Amino acid sequence: MKIKVILSVALLSTTMAYGQSDPTIMTINGRPVSRSEFEYSYNKNNSDGVIDKKSVNEYLDLFINYKLKVQAAMDAHLDTLKSFKQEFLNYRDQQVRPTMISDADVEAEARRLYRETQQQVNANGGLWRCSHILIGMNQRSTKDEEAAAKVLADSIYTALKHGADFAVLAKRYSADASSAVKGGELPPLQKGQTVKEFEAAMLSLKPGEISRPVLSPFGYHIIKMTGHEDFPPYDSVRADIMQFIDMRGLREQIIDQKIDSLAKQAGSGVTKEQILSKRLADMEEKDADLRNLIKEYHDGLLMIEMSNRTVWDKAAKDEAGLEAYFSKHKKQYKWSEPRFKGIAYHVRKREDVAAVKNCVKNLPFSKWAEALRKTFNADSVIRIRVEKGIFRKGDNAYVDRDIFKKDTTIAPMKDYPIDATFGKKIKAPEGMDDVRGLVVADYQDELEKNWVEALRKRYKVVVDPKVVATVNKH
Repeated sequence: MKIKVILSVALLSTTMAYGQSDPTIMTINGRPVSRSEFEYSYNKNNSDGVIDKKSVNEYLDLFINYKLKVQAAMDAHLDTLKSFKQEFLNYRDQQVRPTMISDADVEAEARRLYRETQQQVNANGGLWRCSHILIGMNQRSTKDEEAAAKVLADSIYTALKHGADFAVLAKRYSADASSAVKGGELPPLQKGQTVKEFEAAMLSLKPGEISRPVLSPFGYHIIKMTGHEDFPPYDSVRADIMQFIDMRGLREQIIDQKIDSLAKQAGSGVTKEQILSKRLADMEEKDADLRNLIKEYHDGLLMIEMSNRTVWDKAAKDEAGLEAYFSKHKKQYKWSEPRFKGIAYHVRKREDVAAVKNCVKNLPFSKWAEALRKTFNADSVIRIRVEKGIFRKGDNAYVDRDIFKKDTTIAPMKDYPIDATFGKKIKAPEGMDDVRGLVVADYQDELEKNWVEALRKRYKVVVDPKVVATVNKH
């Protein structure tokens, strides 16, 4: 009995200590939100680089709105969507998978690769170090070209026999650019790595010897043998092996092998997914910032999807709603100055000036671009260049000159020497499409406002002002 009491007290003390260290700052629909989560979000969004910094109390409302949207997404079961689960797990894996292996695991893989390569190379006779000068020929070389290549190769060989510097001649004449810059030096070679003609000549040489020109499918080679050796010791090639592991993405294979091994060791049908989830839980327990980062990503995905469905995508596609909003708020979209609704265009031929006007004059403005593309630029020859829009003074030099009668310097467009404009000057938007971008943004703001008001009525929010007062002060 005494042991149970001591255990109960210990657990209670731990809970109390944890509660004191990270108290609940608010509840959203009965779900607690820790002070550390709020602080993480507040500090991240009010760092030194942020222009529009908020006080804690100012940020509190923004954070509540965010959590309300997340709650709405949870109630809509968006967290059960396959697309959500996959994207979140991908992000989780980016944080967790690299921690599944240590430097020792990578080192062990590097040594395994070394042993395999060493055994293969030494069993195959070791490595040969040599240089070559390649007088290149392609398979379609004419007899005259082949003869010229042979003459050049023989001349270089003769010069070498009389003491010419091999590296200098390789840099000057060799068609193998990668080795030429190194004076003809090739990487260490083993049997089977080169064409048979080159290999036969290479194997016949002793250190210091130079071969006569050897013909291969690539041209004439003059080979200088440097030496023969076994595979080099591990320390001398370790950096190259590590680079190979990174370039080939072998770390991911090592991670997969480690996870498979841990799952087998755990037994009882434990899956790789469970191994990763357990690792994340362990990491989050030790690192509050990581825990809040993962939660931020999880909740952020939900909030974005819910906002898209409720506000952003809805507003962009709700034509009836946009038209109604524009009609109700038409006065706020008036312009202080007239604008030009039309096109500024450039053509190669004079007759195309009238052709462009005739093409679009009886069409709705929204159809102009497609009609012009099909009529004038449907094939490989682009006949016209067009800028279409609703232009203010200063937006377009050609419109400024022709419509607003401003004294403007214009540089002619290359290959399209004839400029023209077509459209009309308007004092105010003729319809919603003339200010669609502004209307969509404003309609989204209204939907957002109404949505948040509805969420605040739907979900109970309880904030603990005493805990708010301790933010960043404990």
